[in-house]
Amino acid sequence: MTRVMITGATTPIGASFVRRLAFDDAIEQVLALGLESDPGPELLELPKVVYRQIDLTRGRSLRDLLFTDVKQLGIEAVVHTAHHRRATDEGPRIHRLNVGVTRELMQLCQHHPTVRRFVHRSHGAVYKVKADQPAVIGEDHPLNLGPSTPQWIRDRVEADLMVCSQMGMCPMKVVVLRCAEVLAPRSGSQLYDYVSSRVCMRPLGYDPMINLLSLDDQVEALYRALVTEDAQGVFNIPGRDTLPLSELIHMMGRPDVPMPGVLLSPLYRLRGRLERREFRYDMNHWRFHFSGVLDGRRAKAVLGYEPSHPLRPTELAVHWHMGEDTIDLMRQQ
Repeated sequence: MTRVMITGATTPIGASFVRRLAFDDAIEQVLALGLESDPGPELLELPKVVYRQIDLTRGRSLRDLLFTDVKQLGIEAVVHTAHHRRATDEGPRIHRLNVGVTRELMQLCQHHPTVRRFVHRSHGAVYKVKADQPAVIGEDHPLNLGPSTPQWIRDRVEADLMVCSQMGMCPMKVVVLRCAEVLAPRSGSQLYDYVSSRVCMRPLGYDPMINLLSLDDQVEALYRALVTEDAQGVFNIPGRDTLPLSELIHMMGRPDVPMPGVLLSPLYRLRGRLERREFRYDMNHWRFHFSGVLDGRRAKAVLGYEPSHPLRPTELAVHWHMGEDTIDLMRQQ
């Protein structure tokens, strides 16, 4: 039996993972953490699930939780998925959630009497994608730490490296999952916001390959990292769907408009201001010019993970017609 704590439990990814564990006979207890005071019956009424509201950026609250509820429940594994999702937000407060919380949580877990495993959900966006780099990305691929790297990416690289630095130096088993982008609403997906436009503009003369992860496969990867007893280290988590950007646009039923690349950044900045959208072309410039697909062979060999769930564009399209009023409620954690 395994007792698990999950951060970011009220996000689409976190909530889906909590539901998976709640009905798994191998899981004895789930402690779900979120920022909301009332996450709704979809979490509160699940079997074996205890929900706690917490602002993870408050160090004292986090410490108190680890040495009260976590200790009393005998939590053995922590799955850390919380991060700030809105790419247009920057500054110390955002860095605190993305990096500071990860650092403090790792430190507390290392000295905790019951926690024995730490799973960190990282991102494929931490890798550097350039014309002179391989298009198929292994776990030893260079990371994107350049001086012009946007904070959204830089924070994720810093948190990833901080967790990796503790592997083999602490009593816990530490697993880092560098995941392809989950194309889902409220998940922080830049491409989801991009294909939600009435018109999708892309750089003239470029049609890179894009790999995307379904929500079901993301949950499966987290589960494999949790229950594979001897697993430790860094694992790329690709999705089943690899397709040209133009095909993704067509699959989502959007007009594909190739334009000179120099125009796209100012046009998308204007769109963001007028429509309160999150897509940033300056942050995605690399993927709109050069292909970068995660190599998932190590995850298959060690975790037994292999993507099996394709994207379901008809389900995604439903969310585009529901409006954006509720999205701001779930930007963080």
